Amino acid sequence: MKKNYLALALCGILSLSTLTGCGGKKETATSKFEPIKADFTVGMVTDAGTIDDKSFNQGTWEGVQGSALKSSYLKPAGTTEADYLKEIGNLYDAGFKFIVTPGYKFETSIFKAQDKYPDAKFVILDGAPHAGDYNNVIKENTVSIMFAEHEAGFTAGVAAAVELKEGEFGFIGGMEIPAVQKFNWGFQQGVNYANENLGTSVTMKEENIVYQGSFDNVAAGQQLAAQMFDKGVKAIFTAAGGVGVGAITEVKERAKKGDDVWVIGVDVDQYADGIYDEANGKSAILTSAVKYIDQATYDMIKAEAEGNFPGGKQLTFDAKNNGVGIPATNPNLSDDTVKKVNEVFEKIKSGEIVVAATGDGLIK
Repeated sequence: MKKNYLALALCGILSLSTLTGCGGKKETATSKFEPIKADFTVGMVTDAGTIDDKSFNQGTWEGVQGSALKSSYLKPAGTTEADYLKEIGNLYDAGFKFIVTPGYKFETSIFKAQDKYPDAKFVILDGAPHAGDYNNVIKENTVSIMFAEHEAGFTAGVAAAVELKEGEFGFIGGMEIPAVQKFNWGFQQGVNYANENLGTSVTMKEENIVYQGSFDNVAAGQQLAAQMFDKGVKAIFTAAGGVGVGAITEVKERAKKGDDVWVIGVDVDQYADGIYDEANGKSAILTSAVKYIDQATYDMIKAEAEGNFPGGKQLTFDAKNNGVGIPATNPNLSDDTVKKVNEVFEKIKSGEIVVAATGDGLIK
């Protein structure tokens, strides 16, 4: 197994630890973070997925756990504003005055919660509080964190194209929301850049760009991946939570049989989730388009502990501040691929390459 190291990680990030449980209790995990000394507690409300979804919920929870402060999470019974507000209130009543919420579905509930609980602090990832009118109102007890998914997708697209050199690629998204769309559009731009500048010959067809419509339908994800692989697709980029887990299941089954097919992971380093040969540590995850969700979460907890909580602001984690990229360790990428991707990433950071956050001229 080849070992290659790509310095695209925030503050020297290493591979992510894996959570194996779900529910309302704190799980034990090996953390890459320094423990934070503070006397407040941290709560999290999950979105529609689970705490071990190998994606957004898990990345957020790992950041919470990394603080080593007393913490807990609650999974709502549903996905309505009322469901989210109920669990926010339950955490607050239990003494959790620092609450983290992952995703745009929390926008209207955090809009209300920041007024209802003025002595609490809120972090909303991939969203901003509003009353349903998309006119953002970020109060002093709230911080909104966004990510440049298009830059992460671009970097992963370049890496996948350079490594595989040719063939048909596909994309499976969850819900067709801005964050997922930007992953898709950035990935396509990265593939196009590699074709035009790095000697690759990769194609993407409209029929292989699919939004499943949810983030938790594992069976649908596996079915979509199977259909694409049957049509000759060589690698699929997934930005779909549990739907993506289904795609990973399918690629693992095919890899066990010797098929040369791959999945590009999302949000966190999903290499471990794609392992199909335990004895040799072989994984069908080529690389992952990473948003350092855990780091962003941890940073906000640390800022509060140090009295520097950036309340009232919207922060963007992008290539310039190393908030997105691909994993620091990519065993399935060659040294030459790593070198080329590093060079491309530096051009994104410097502004020499500008990745569009729109789908103009791309397969939607």
